[in-house]
Amino acid sequence: MPVITLPDGSQKKFDKPVTVLEVAASIGPRLADAAIAGKVNGKEVDTFFTIADDAELSILTSKDPEGLDVIRHSCAHLMAQAVQRLFPQAQVTIGPVIEDGFYYDFGFERAFTPEDLEKIEAKMWEIVKENHAVSRSLMSRDDAVELFEQKGEKYKVEIIQDIPNAEDLSFYQQGEFIDLCRGPHVPRTGAFKAFKLTKVAGAYWRGDSKNPMLQRIYGTAWPDKKSLQAYLERLAEAEKRDHRKIGQKLDLFHFQPEAPGMVFWHDKGWNIYLAIENYIRDRLEKHDYQEVKTPQVVSRTLWEKSGHWEVFRQNMFTVDVEDNPFAIKPMNCPCHVQIFNQGIKSYRDLPLRMAEFGSCHRYEPSGALHGLMRVRHFVQDDAHIFCTEDQIQAEVSDFISLVYEVYADFGFNDVIVRLSTRPEERVGSDELWDKSEQALELALQNAGLEYELCPGEGAFYGPKIEFSMRDCLHRVWQCGTIQVDFSTPERLGASFINENSEREVPVMLHRAILGSLERFIGILIEETAGAFPAWLAPVQAVVMNITDHQAERCAFVADFLTEQGFRVTKDLRNEKIGFKIREHTIQRVPYLLVIGDREVENQTISVRTREGQDLGSMSLTDFVSVLTKDVESKGNKPLVQEKKPATV
Repeated sequence: MPVITLPDGSQKKFDKPVTVLEVAASIGPRLADAAIAGKVNGKEVDTFFTIADDAELSILTSKDPEGLDVIRHSCAHLMAQAVQRLFPQAQVTIGPVIEDGFYYDFGFERAFTPEDLEKIEAKMWEIVKENHAVSRSLMSRDDAVELFEQKGEKYKVEIIQDIPNAEDLSFYQQGEFIDLCRGPHVPRTGAFKAFKLTKVAGAYWRGDSKNPMLQRIYGTAWPDKKSLQAYLERLAEAEKRDHRKIGQKLDLFHFQPEAPGMVFWHDKGWNIYLAIENYIRDRLEKHDYQEVKTPQVVSRTLWEKSGHWEVFRQNMFTVDVEDNPFAIKPMNCPCHVQIFNQGIKSYRDLPLRMAEFGSCHRYEPSGALHGLMRVRHFVQDDAHIFCTEDQIQAEVSDFISLVYEVYADFGFNDVIVRLSTRPEERVGSDELWDKSEQALELALQNAGLEYELCPGEGAFYGPKIEFSMRDCLHRVWQCGTIQVDFSTPERLGASFINENSEREVPVMLHRAILGSLERFIGILIEETAGAFPAWLAPVQAVVMNITDHQAERCAFVADFLTEQGFRVTKDLRNEKIGFKIREHTIQRVPYLLVIGDREVENQTISVRTREGQDLGSMSLTDFVSVLTKDVESKGNKPLVQEKKPATV
């Protein structure tokens, strides 16, 4: 006679074992119809799962994030079933849930086409109408291997053979389609309300370029058509904002095969890069950081001492110099410890904050490269704080304030915070990990921040707080982090003289605000669609003449504004002024300055914005004031324009 405790604390008693669906039906028919899966004592299960003992139960519907994930994973199975009906020779591999959707990889003799996707999607809707019941069964590994060998599914056989032969495997079946899966799944194929196949791409089997190329079909699934349509509109907007397209259109950067995953910055793009770097440098100076620079190529022995060689070896570029192995640095922390180790440090020297715009290289598979978002060479706004245990709270609190201040200046005010704790593979004692995790948790509580706990996702040397920004399309980008590390300083021989004149190992805080500058610029491009706020715009104003008679005055104005520290160009081409305005508007220049005969006579400029707002005529001095206020506001404050009489 199980007693079921529901999320609101109420209880329901049954005189025999009961399924999740039966519990839902006992609450009401609408909940039974909406039930996708259940969560019994914290574990997700199917609606047909039988509860024999007292338990806590949550009924999952499409309104729950976990329920939506069940729908999406089940939709991957639906797609695989449709593919094999249309293309019986296609072999299934894996089909996981990803952000906002799912994908499934298929072994097939040719690439799928957009026309194929239309046929597959239509076949999926046919299977939905057939409304097959979804069932779960258990099978031994040997029986599973035999089944999929008979079906000619070599990839699935390989997956199953790699699973330890310790327990039976679970399989889900709908109609003629059966697949290895932990579940849970929707109860029937008729449960799907809204889905769309979005694209197809190539993917190597198990991510290894030495293996065969598979066909990866991406899709998305939602609780209803309205949600699907809203997502597709966001997807279309994201396509318009693709930083690779905008970067090319605005002449910011490019990539080429001779340096895969490494950016060729053009003049305009480098202006943005330098504006961001100088902004961060200014913040670092105000928070008492020392800026350093460390070597690019460092002996393997240092990476072995720090523990990075064992963990990151596969992502390092290596080179032999005079028969000695070296690595191009993938991160900066071991090098910063080397600077700390120069000379004797006292407790009076702590905290010591050491920052570097560190140039790093990491080997990323070619298939994973994605414009500025995933590169092989990048620069971090990296820093390490050497401090005592007693100073951890103050340093973490100061960093949290700095992160929020910086993100707001870039226009990001929706920040998501996560606390990632010890992973299975780690260095250091449990006692040190306890202290590290407690220190970060206390700092978050003192700051009054809500945060998500992510067990097992910390770095190998310490736990971390991660700061993610939500952009205008509701996408989440993880950028900032601060990590507590008791182990690396000890491994690399760092110490200071404490108040008792004894040597003590410092605590090392690893921290970054933006992370990779390349990636952050990619995020900014997509957030702004290339219309950067004035303080970041590669060209802040362009001066244009109407006829050749104003060329000299235009040159004077451009030179004057440049001398004031603004990024200004002039356009003296023999083109109609309307053409020039349109062209520079497309180039997202914040301010368009027009000079005709009247402006020359009155020694004024006619000012308009890229949004089409006419600010009228004003003196150079007044425009300098307008542009200065806009730059100083970082784009976060509404700019109030006052109409003033033009003065010479």
